Amino acid sequence: MEKGARIFVAGHRGLVGSAIVRGLSGRGFDNLILRSRAEVDLLDLSAVRRLFTETKPEYVFIAAARVGGIGANNAYPAEFIHENMLIASHLIDEAWRNKVRRVLYLGSSCIYPRDCPQPIREESMLTGPLEATNRAYAVAKIAGVEMCWSYNRQYGTRYLAAMPTNLYGPGDRYDLQGSHVIPALIRKCHEAKLAGASEVVIWGTGAPLREFLYSEDAAGAFIHLMALEEADFARACGDAVHAPLVNIGSGVEISIRDLALGVREAVGFQGELAFDTTKPDGTPRKLLDVSRAASLGWRATTALEAGLRKAYADFLAHPPN
Repeated sequence: MEKGARIFVAGHRGLVGSAIVRGLSGRGFDNLILRSRAEVDLLDLSAVRRLFTETKPEYVFIAAARVGGIGANNAYPAEFIHENMLIASHLIDEAWRNKVRRVLYLGSSCIYPRDCPQPIREESMLTGPLEATNRAYAVAKIAGVEMCWSYNRQYGTRYLAAMPTNLYGPGDRYDLQGSHVIPALIRKCHEAKLAGASEVVIWGTGAPLREFLYSEDAAGAFIHLMALEEADFARACGDAVHAPLVNIGSGVEISIRDLALGVREAVGFQGELAFDTTKPDGTPRKLLDVSRAASLGWRATTALEAGLRKAYADFLAHPPN
């Protein structure tokens, strides 16, 4: 990407999108196209079409999405599948219509089957049943990957899908009803510390294994992929057999119990952790094979312990309402 290229970051106010904007700005990319939802509703095709017509982006990062934890996915599956499919459909098709040079579509590791072999390779997509608690979201994200693949095969586009593992960091959502596990744990432990509570209750058994990646590392991966040399980017974009799919993760997994202990230490909460086994655990294990990303020249650099301290510092600097 040339420094002056017109780059549209969809979802620039979210956890991932804001990290991409910071990463681009820090690398000297100064011609960014940024629109809030109030300015452009990505669910409205006419609004999206008008945006592309007026701004003519050359590169598009699709970081916009309806996201949430197990509770939110269970409660609002209709919104999760409807909104995420519309976002992918509108942005990918308009990118093609407006001759965008490259698209990076951001998905989620939940696209992979619940019980597929570990670590999870990109080829595992569509090889088995999905985790029931977030199936609607996963199906929508799979549709986005398939759109990138279909347009590449039919129209010769260069659209790539990146599947990040669980992300956390600056700009995260700390809504206890809808957030992911790390921001939820940070808020719970912080509020318990302030209240002098004796314990914090955590959903599930604590046994599932998860992989986490600091959002700034993820943004670095996405920018690295988008800026690959043409031959490498074309290779990453797949062919008739291989999907245009790259896993992005730390390559390290940890149990939810040990994660909670790490958050407790980062926050400074002195009480106990209690696990509510009546609540769902979700997928038992979810570790990504990140060898494809490594072959393209990228690896994560922020260890979880350091990332949790940074995330808590951001929480203190920007406390939720």
